[in-house]
Amino acid sequence: MTSTLRSEPVSLVLQQLLAAEQEHDPQAFAALEPGFPVDLDAAARAEMLKDIYMSVSAAGGELLYLLARAIGARTVVEYGTSFGVSTIYLASSVRDNGGGTVIGTELQPEKVAVARENFHAAGVADLIDLREGDARATLSEVPGPVDFVLLDGWPDLALPVLRLLEPSLRPGALVLVDDVNVDFGSDMHGELLAYLADPEHGYLSMTLPVADGVQLAVRL
Repeated sequence: MTSTLRSEPVSLVLQQLLAAEQEHDPQAFAALEPGFPVDLDAAARAEMLKDIYMSVSAAGGELLYLLARAIGARTVVEYGTSFGVSTIYLASSVRDNGGGTVIGTELQPEKVAVARENFHAAGVADLIDLREGDARATLSEVPGPVDFVLLDGWPDLALPVLRLLEPSLRPGALVLVDDVNVDFGSDMHGELLAYLADPEHGYLSMTLPVADGVQLAVRL
């Protein structure tokens, strides 16, 4: 049986987006002065980096698809949609699991518009609820139980977003954090990783050597 991930137009759109990212992002990041804008608030960062993909890698996307398929995920929440690469991987898994919804959120309006175009081009728009704005507001109400969470937005806001979602997480839900080994100029992932590592918070967690590091946690 051919998976949605291997079928057109999904595979073609993903190839195009990942190729565009590889060509564009290294030069765009190199041009930032004086580096990653850690001192700006989320809205200012989003505006400054509105042309940068910052998406999951191809290997990271494959991991998302495989894990979401493995647990039969039907309700997925994604913090940090950007141009929608990871969302398309997740929507493909949801479709192959029998249907459901990927609830995404993105702060930058121009990225929202392009992401929606990409979803339609890939033929998965019917599976995606993309919400524009601050994730702490857009994800304040999500239908439970949530099976799978991807935290791939600004790292310093990821823990508040996770805490917001926790009442809706089912036992056995997976939480993935992308780019945990990236040097943002400060330890932006530190608080979140410490939270996931503390047994009192109800997770079992480990770091996977995929691309720039993926933290995988299961809700106990």
